[in-house]
Amino acid sequence: MEFFERFAIPHPSAPIYASMVAIGLTVIAIVAGLTYFKKWGYLWREWLTTVDHKRIGIMYLISALLMLFRGGVDAIMMRSQTAIPENTLLDAQHYNEVFTTHGIVMIIFMAMPFIYALMNFVVPLQIGARDVAFPRLNALSFWLFFMGAMLFNISFVIGGSPDAGWTAYFPLAGNEFSTSVGTNYYALALQIAGLGTLMSGINFIVTILKMRAPGITLMKMPMFTWSALTANVIVVFAFPVLTVALIMMTMDRLFGTHFFATTNGGMDMLWANLFWVWGHPEVYILILPAFGVYSEVISTFARRNLYGYKSMVASMVGISFLSFLVWTHHFFTMGQGALTNSIFSVTTMAIAIPTGIKIFNWLFTMWKGKIEFTVPMLYAVGFIPIFTIGGVTGVMLAMASADYQYHNTMFLVAHFHYTIIPGVVFAMIAGLTYWWPKMFGFMLNERIGKWAFWFIAISFNVTFFPMFFTGLDGQARRMYTYSEATGFGPLNMLSFIGALGLAVGFALIAYNVYYSTRYASRNISADPWDARTLEWATQSPVPAYNFAITPQANSSEAFWDAKKKGHELFKGEVQKIHMPSNSGVPFIMSCIFFIWGFSFVFSLWIPAILATIGIFICMAQRSFERDPGYYISVKEIKETESKLRGA
Repeated sequence: MEFFERFAIPHPSAPIYASMVAIGLTVIAIVAGLTYFKKWGYLWREWLTTVDHKRIGIMYLISALLMLFRGGVDAIMMRSQTAIPENTLLDAQHYNEVFTTHGIVMIIFMAMPFIYALMNFVVPLQIGARDVAFPRLNALSFWLFFMGAMLFNISFVIGGSPDAGWTAYFPLAGNEFSTSVGTNYYALALQIAGLGTLMSGINFIVTILKMRAPGITLMKMPMFTWSALTANVIVVFAFPVLTVALIMMTMDRLFGTHFFATTNGGMDMLWANLFWVWGHPEVYILILPAFGVYSEVISTFARRNLYGYKSMVASMVGISFLSFLVWTHHFFTMGQGALTNSIFSVTTMAIAIPTGIKIFNWLFTMWKGKIEFTVPMLYAVGFIPIFTIGGVTGVMLAMASADYQYHNTMFLVAHFHYTIIPGVVFAMIAGLTYWWPKMFGFMLNERIGKWAFWFIAISFNVTFFPMFFTGLDGQARRMYTYSEATGFGPLNMLSFIGALGLAVGFALIAYNVYYSTRYASRNISADPWDARTLEWATQSPVPAYNFAITPQANSSEAFWDAKKKGHELFKGEVQKIHMPSNSGVPFIMSCIFFIWGFSFVFSLWIPAILATIGIFICMAQRSFERDPGYYISVKEIKETESKLRGA
């Protein structure tokens, strides 16, 4: 019995029991549905073993949307708890678990897969490639992310959720104060998912540098591809820091080392430094691809080429460099001295300069343009003023002396959400809507999409703008309750009402997907937006080989030039195309990683050793495998092209 007690929830409650039942019923329904419709073989052949960058992108997308709603439930619970003074909806422990999981789910398991969904689908198409440089590694990257996400999400029904905040500061994250296995989940799940992200970073850098079609020089790449390149360079330099920090955390918690302890030579501030050396560049890993999305959307729907292409590229490179020089502004108040605070205050303000360049470039692109207010364009236009508020409040926080007033208050929460939600979530919804017809061969409903936009844009401001005032008034973040005498009640209730409006907006997006899947016309062109870049030059949905003939580009807007200036994109004859074979090894290896992580969480050493051996066996299998891939014949290519063109 003692063996099973270690898996029990330390702080059970009715919502957790309901979650257990819901998870069980969902699993049963999925298994029953796949069995009844005889789809196990299809699932294995077409999805679980695929190495096609487009299908992997769609799987990233599905995962991100699921995690968006998972993290959204946490957000509603937090806003419900703080809506009125002295509320008892959640106790202190449950609230700690909720805000910890909300932060990790939204940053690591929603925003990251969302950007990699768009990168996977779009980047190879924009540079005229057949696939990414390492297709099987790409599949392993996704499945490692997915298994890391699943490992993290079972924590609240097996063993207990992490409760030390999404930053997991020590000594709070140590065994003394986080006595459950929740922080073990944090360390192992992020480790597994982070390995997948690091592999993706290497993969996309090689893909962009080595697999561009003829004529696409670095300074002729579309802006989204540039944003993907700079973001993945940051990934390659930042994620190893997180990996090392998480290994040290795991050793502290499981093996009694003292890297981050406050005794025996440990240093709790070492964790804070390592975390933010990764954590602040991570913000720009999210923001830069979003900037790329906005660049594509604004130039398409303003019907103008992007203003200041070279300055946009330079500003991205500048942001990626400066992102590693600002981490210490996260602890201005922690006693590091005036000189250090001054240096990092200057670097933090400096990073606003290249960001401001991009804002002005987008405004100049729209200046005198023939703007068409589609759903993607609404999100792009809405982003600019909202993100500017986030940027201005960021400069306020960058003043080290003033940060003593703002730090650890709701003002900081408001600032963070004013940058991340318009800077990432708006961009991802814009990109999702923009590239949806290329992914699935039909368009999302514009009317429902516009309703969703207005609900989200208005409700976002209703939710987070009051936090600037409660924060300046002294409301600390992460407080699960407060007294009526503080006067925070009315503005917190307003935030709760805004959160409900956000929930309605995201529910409308979900309904739009359902409605459009059922009723949208499939009789659309391959270029329904009259777009400018290469991904729109192929059929919708995109065939496995992407392009029947490798395109030859003359500019960053090669497809626009082909349409308007008569440039010939596809020269030569159709030839047989070599493609990589599917493989089940990445999925199997990721399942073993899941078992490995779960075993370490609960210190189950025999399963952990067996899983480690299994991982090395999978690596050895790949090392000795002879996989020549396969060819698509000219006849099959012509039949596919004819069929898609006819459709």
